Amino acid sequence: MSFEQDIARMEEITKKLQDSTTSLDDSITLFEEGVALAQKVEKSLTEIERKVEILLTPPEAVDAEPKLENFPQK
Repeated sequence: MSFEQDIARMEEITKKLQDSTTSLDDSITLFEEGVALAQKVEKSLTEIERKVEILLTPPEAVDAEPKLENFPQK
């Protein structure tokens, strides 16, 4: 499933868990699925965040050599 589909499924699960007609066994199964989806979505968000950080890093910062400066003279 795509990120958007995972979010939509999590919303469906939330609605079913809030429904008082959902049995305990079904609730546990839905909760397990929701936790797995939440972990998958969190992993995806972390990967996306890394990509954005890389894209926002100026090219000169990536290729730049560390600059060594002398200590100030007293």
